[in-house]
Amino acid sequence: MIVSASRRTDLPAYFGEWFMRRIRAGYCEVANPFNPRQVRRVDLAPDQVDCIVFWTRHPRSLYPYLIELDRLGFVYYFTWTVLDYPRCFEPQLPALESRLRMFRRISERIGPHRVVWRYDPIVFTSLTGPDFHLSAFDRIAAQLAPYADSVVVSVYDHYRKLDAGMAELARSGAPLTGFENDREALRRFMGELASIAASYGLAVRSCAEEHDLDGTGISEGACIDPERIEQITGRHPTPDKDPGQRSRCSCVRSIDIGAYDTCPAGCVYCYATGRRERVVGRLSSHDPGSPCLVEEARGGTSGA
Repeated sequence: MIVSASRRTDLPAYFGEWFMRRIRAGYCEVANPFNPRQVRRVDLAPDQVDCIVFWTRHPRSLYPYLIELDRLGFVYYFTWTVLDYPRCFEPQLPALESRLRMFRRISERIGPHRVVWRYDPIVFTSLTGPDFHLSAFDRIAAQLAPYADSVVVSVYDHYRKLDAGMAELARSGAPLTGFENDREALRRFMGELASIAASYGLAVRSCAEEHDLDGTGISEGACIDPERIEQITGRHPTPDKDPGQRSRCSCVRSIDIGAYDTCPAGCVYCYATGRRERVVGRLSSHDPGSPCLVEEARGGTSGA
């Protein structure tokens, strides 16, 4: 079994204590996001978990527990978003240098093949046009190239729940430009990103990308990647594509143990969070000792 922790929230940044309590207990409970009263018990015993994939922007709350995870015999890797947007895009994130420092520290501990850099999503606005992204990507690549072996990129996809965030960006002076709709210009841009990555020795892959990237130097990738999992664990994961993901997603099957609308970072482009008041309400029902990340996610039922 592969555990995803988590596409639905930045678990390593905010919920490290809850995660480790569930590891010690040997299980957690996960509510179906579309039917909160349908709750699944997930076995977290070391002999049941082939690999844990952590999704994060800054795993500050998980970092102190990595020694314990290693001692217990768990194998894991990080898929780690590092961008350098203006503050109005990512209002609650630590400064870039703090995030880069943590990335380097963890890579030195577990190895660059277990820390995947994500430059994602690429949002084209009046403040963050192609030149902005090329410069930021180059700057970050120069800092991370010795500490990662690849980078994942994708262009922002519209979700209705992000309309309020995009409207907020527009009021901040950063309306969307629609650059991604210019097919040839976008292909040239992505080719330039690939050239920068290559100059630092980084393989560059796409994430569920709908745009045609043939010939740009960017290959199709998988965030929950069977080849990487086999490389770091020596085990052969089930090769079946995860049916719960988008049609262009190449990730293999996993069990996600997070909950939507629980990340307080406030990133306006995040598909996993909607209204901020919804996040505040859900976080108020978070109990580090509960089997479920937030009680509200499973209809407020009590834990077993």
